[in-house]
Amino acid sequence: MTIPAPVAPPFHLRLLPSGHLRLEHAPEAPPLEPATARRLVEAFAAGSGAGLLQLGAGEVGQALPPVFAWWRDFAARHVVALCHQPPASGPDDAATPAPVPEPAPPDEAELTALALAGPVMPGADYLTPAALRRLWRELHQAFTAAQARSGLDLQGFLHQMNPAWTLVGRVHFNLAENRRDPAAPFAFLATYTLRLGTAGAKAQHVPLGQAWRDYAGAADRDALLSLLLPVQRAAEGCDWLKAMVDSGEIFHPLRWTPAEAGRLLTSAPVLESAGIILRMPPSWRAGRPSRPRVKATVGAQPPSTTGLDGLLDFQMEIALDGAPLTEAERAALLAGSDGLVLLRGQWVEVDRARLDRTLKHFGAVEALARRQGLTFAEAMRLLAGISGADADGAEAGEAKWSEVSAGPWLARTLAALRAPDGNGADPGPALKATLRPYQRAGVAWLRLLTGLGLGACLADDMGLGKTIQVLALLLLLQRQEAAECPPCLLVAPASLLANWAAEIDRFAPDLKIVIAHPSAQPPAAWKSFGAEQLAGADLVLTSYGSLLRLPWLAERPWHLLVLDEAQAIKNPGARQTRAVKQLQARARIALTGTPVENSLGDLWSIFDAINPGLLGSARAFTGYTRTLAARPHNPYGPLRALVRPYILRRMKTDPTVIADLPDKTELTAFCALSRKQAALYAQTVTELERALKGSEGIQRQGLVLATLTRLKQICNHPSHGLGDGDWAEEQSGKLLRLREIAETVAARQEKMLLFTQFREATAPLAAFLGGVFGRPGLVLHGATRVRERHALVERFQQDETVPFFVLSLKAGGTGLTLTAAAHVVHFDRWWNPAVENQATDRAFRIGQQRNVLVHKFVCRGTVEERIDAQIEAKKSLSQALLTGSDEIRLTELPDAELLRLVALDLNAVMKD
Repeated sequence: MTIPAPVAPPFHLRLLPSGHLRLEHAPEAPPLEPATARRLVEAFAAGSGAGLLQLGAGEVGQALPPVFAWWRDFAARHVVALCHQPPASGPDDAATPAPVPEPAPPDEAELTALALAGPVMPGADYLTPAALRRLWRELHQAFTAAQARSGLDLQGFLHQMNPAWTLVGRVHFNLAENRRDPAAPFAFLATYTLRLGTAGAKAQHVPLGQAWRDYAGAADRDALLSLLLPVQRAAEGCDWLKAMVDSGEIFHPLRWTPAEAGRLLTSAPVLESAGIILRMPPSWRAGRPSRPRVKATVGAQPPSTTGLDGLLDFQMEIALDGAPLTEAERAALLAGSDGLVLLRGQWVEVDRARLDRTLKHFGAVEALARRQGLTFAEAMRLLAGISGADADGAEAGEAKWSEVSAGPWLARTLAALRAPDGNGADPGPALKATLRPYQRAGVAWLRLLTGLGLGACLADDMGLGKTIQVLALLLLLQRQEAAECPPCLLVAPASLLANWAAEIDRFAPDLKIVIAHPSAQPPAAWKSFGAEQLAGADLVLTSYGSLLRLPWLAERPWHLLVLDEAQAIKNPGARQTRAVKQLQARARIALTGTPVENSLGDLWSIFDAINPGLLGSARAFTGYTRTLAARPHNPYGPLRALVRPYILRRMKTDPTVIADLPDKTELTAFCALSRKQAALYAQTVTELERALKGSEGIQRQGLVLATLTRLKQICNHPSHGLGDGDWAEEQSGKLLRLREIAETVAARQEKMLLFTQFREATAPLAAFLGGVFGRPGLVLHGATRVRERHALVERFQQDETVPFFVLSLKAGGTGLTLTAAAHVVHFDRWWNPAVENQATDRAFRIGQQRNVLVHKFVCRGTVEERIDAQIEAKKSLSQALLTGSDEIRLTELPDAELLRLVALDLNAVMKD
């Protein structure tokens, strides 16, 4: 049983005595298609002119009842007249297109004939020339208003109504095959379109020569000039077309040879930019004949060695539509003339100069590959469409005559690099954590690249676990590589070495590490520190600065080189960058959340360290990127294709990540003490030990609290403890760490909350962050007036130019909603973690759309580190028992335990 399609209520058109046209329900009228009825009801509700506009411009080609069709033809006359008008004059940079002048309505005789031939309809008695003239005017008013609302020019607006209208009033150059005429197997005819047909909205073509008759009247002179203007423009750039225009041949059908047809193809960009529409034989795909292409395949077989120097195979052939040409066919193409050649029963476009250049280029590559092999780096440059010729500014059009594809082995390898699946990336119980799916994929990607001897740039967003992915990889290497394998080397900023050591101790305790840095060695041992101290190590940790002090690190081979915060080597001329590039390693990994921080030169410097030679020399890369920047479409596509296999970039907002990422990630940011901080700290501990003797009761509690407060101030900055107002950045490990985090936040254009328990620290910290972000932020503390707090919160939430908010813990830790921030920094630690959590919840609360990263600053070797450890232990116990408080009662500790708590661990304090 067939269920009939739903139909709209029947409608008819009524002409009112006022001359307006109205759409009405009529039970006896033939039904309209539902979608058409909806459009017409909406249009006629805005008036007669809007209804006619929809009929004439929007419903062209639709099947309509006779009355609707008659009015559509009337309205279409208006649209056709618009298409044939000269372009409206106006400034090129005008914000809105100039209004289109109203075309002249049909003359009185034609309007009378139309009125007499009008359809049988309600109100037909009122169909007069005057009524038609009034409706013509209303139609144009509706058109002008609708075009203004759209913001489009005439062609754009008509295309929006129906794409077929853009063909009306346009000149077409038509090329057709005529194989029955071997001497002239092509026919050429210039046409133009008068109107659209009622069936299917097809453009009605007539020979261009008929334009002289169609525009014979003096009133149509401007329309004729407008029609022929594109031909005149194109003739200025095409000598062959100018000769045809001057001789009048353009107005007649012509027999053309293959060379003449090829001339049209060559001039196609000039013709189309002038406004001429080209119509080619229907058998030509995408409007052009087939082209012979030089096809090259690289990497069909695995290389004998891996890495950027691994040698890959290379094969080349000339193909037509994917089928290789024979030697005889190839010779015939190169021996013939440019233009069109009949080959294998089809017309083939030939540009001998370009084809010959392409053949010579790839022939040289093939000869080199046979003689000494093609390196992986060279293969990747070819696949990305980058060659020596491209870098020197060769024509982009050469790519249309050639194609380089990856062979089976290389294709499989690149697919695995571009879409890692995480299989085989679990190091098992050696990793004291559970990898998330995207992290397993990252480990698999690192394992594949480093296994091939290639460099990798892990550019995950801050907080997605770059550290744990590297540790998982190192554990896999420890399990799988031979015992005699050299150790791995990790280079990081000095302030992060403690973080790495702590993370290794927490997540990968089986890794044997050696820290090649003065902070981890007694002074006497550091003076004689050498390669013998690395015996038995799986991983050596050092800083960028130590590479300069330990030149022997560059003299020995490393299994894997890991560069943390790799933006540290973005300046290729810096000494530490040159030191990194002298290191010898089988494979290299760069870790950075900002691979392009300021310019593409940053990317080149990082890649020159992890994949030397892949991006060429610095000078060649600069010239190449300038060439790319001038490309009109997808300018950096080739560069992106080249580096994509070596960069893994996941962001917190990625669909594959956000569903698996916790809403709040807490990170402990371990910081160094400067020499001045360490000296002041040690002096304060000595004074406490002396003062505790003979101190009891409330006096002792006050002494302990005062000393602990002073120690925390010293950990913040020496000037915080001394009160001298200096706050120099280099004198505080916390300020150095804060700059690293704030620069990343600024690069991501995100916002930060910074909490401190000390009101007097808010102003110096706000001044420091203002210098990092380049813009001032906001400050709130106990002295901020209550009525001002709401305004500060609103400004932080609404004003995108405010990058940070510094708050004292007590004043800003509760009652505020600050969900505009995605980062929370606790510059100093409170003894009660519940207070910190309340402050964190200013950002991590209902309304927060992003994942929140919490950075808790802790100075290694100080009371802050021991308090942090006790808080974590208390939290674990509290969570296990589901009762009790996490607060630590420090003033009640015995003297010996208190002194152990505040003692300075000189071996743990990181020195500059």
